[in-house]
Amino acid sequence: MNLLAASRVLGRIDARNVTRDPLLAWLLPLSLLLAAMFRYGVPPLATWLQENYQVDLVPHYPAIMSFGLLIAPTIVGTVIGFLLLDQRDDRTLEALRITPLTTRGYLGYRVLLPVAISVPITLAVMLIMGLSLPGWDALLVGSVIAAPMAALFALAFACIAENKVQGFALSKASGLVNLPAVVAWFIQSDWQLLFGITPTYWIVKCYWQAMAGEPWLGFALVGLVYQALIGWLLLRWFTRIISR
Repeated sequence: MNLLAASRVLGRIDARNVTRDPLLAWLLPLSLLLAAMFRYGVPPLATWLQENYQVDLVPHYPAIMSFGLLIAPTIVGTVIGFLLLDQRDDRTLEALRITPLTTRGYLGYRVLLPVAISVPITLAVMLIMGLSLPGWDALLVGSVIAAPMAALFALAFACIAENKVQGFALSKASGLVNLPAVVAWFIQSDWQLLFGITPTYWIVKCYWQAMAGEPWLGFALVGLVYQALIGWLLLRWFTRIISR
């Protein structure tokens, strides 16, 4: 069974499982809700800080906006990760072995689905937030290079968590992966590159460079290659799990 056929079959199953689970059903719209909160909450906060503490938040808008690049991949990856845990708990993966669906087709679907979902949602999040935006080329590239993080989150869930209880704990800790990338904004020296150990750094750095009018394509390429390497390792791990 090829990837397109796998998408038709598994897509219906995933959609049904998401709509049946109240937790998963509200997670996907959450990214747009958070974007609206940033759009309408940050400017009044900036005004209040300026008037009361003479703190100018506006120069830090690129750091706040770069966080928007990570919202959708984190949430989409969490949703897909929970679906994978459900399928593993229900032994659905074992049942799929007797169908025409190949392991390669299944893995391809599981990797490409969160990526495909994340790109348009990330674009929508960034446009809704709208605090500071680069040109369309950098915005589109930023959304594309951020999208693979959704697949990495999903695979990490399926590899690390043994059940949904552990999955909940892991979902709370997943935000810590994004935090170092945003903290790096405040390190104005070459030491900032140390944060490159987290793949999310290269995503937000690309955005910061674009907002500053400086070269950003190299950071985008490093981010894609780094995520591809991590994804390859996670896929090997996940393949061993579903082959047991």
